[in-house]
Amino acid sequence: MTNDYRYIIFHKPYGVLSQFTQESPKHVTLKDYIDVPDVYPVGRLDWDSEGLLLLTNNGRLQHRLSDPRFGHERTYWVQVERIPDEEAIYKLQTGVEIQDYRTRPAKVRLLSDELNVSDRHPPIRFRKNVPTAWLEMTLTEGKNRQVRRMTAAVGFPTLRLIRVSIGHLRLDGLPLGEWRDLTSLELNLLHNSSVR
Repeated sequence: MTNDYRYIIFHKPYGVLSQFTQESPKHVTLKDYIDVPDVYPVGRLDWDSEGLLLLTNNGRLQHRLSDPRFGHERTYWVQVERIPDEEAIYKLQTGVEIQDYRTRPAKVRLLSDELNVSDRHPPIRFRKNVPTAWLEMTLTEGKNRQVRRMTAAVGFPTLRLIRVSIGHLRLDGLPLGEWRDLTSLELNLLHNSSVR
């Protein structure tokens, strides 16, 4: 393993593009937070999603982690409108039709109401007469806006989306808008999981 590679995790805030180049002056990008040359995100998080983003300059590892054939797990906390029933959760677990595609089976469970998550700026729209719930969803694929499309397909639109882990990598207390290098233990686990 060469020391020329960098591996970083970043707690991406809402409203930040998962890229370093600005498409317009109003866009906030990774460049506003991360001053490390030549690292690039592994996969992406949409500008309106939050949470864990892995960045590296190791192109081979980047490819393996992004390739759906390798089925690396990504876990999200998803705040949805209304409270999903067992039927909706079962559909999410077994696969739903989104556009012309059927999603792979996923691990999905209803979480307790009070999660320890940072405030979002701006906050989600709040409607007093419409309850919300949090789901934990673990996927092994990453189609464009997949989680949002899945929850919408079963009738529970996503209000907030936070990626909390990629494989064994977790946010675990990393403050919003901050980044850090991976520990040697995380690096070993990452390399071992990517050579399967």
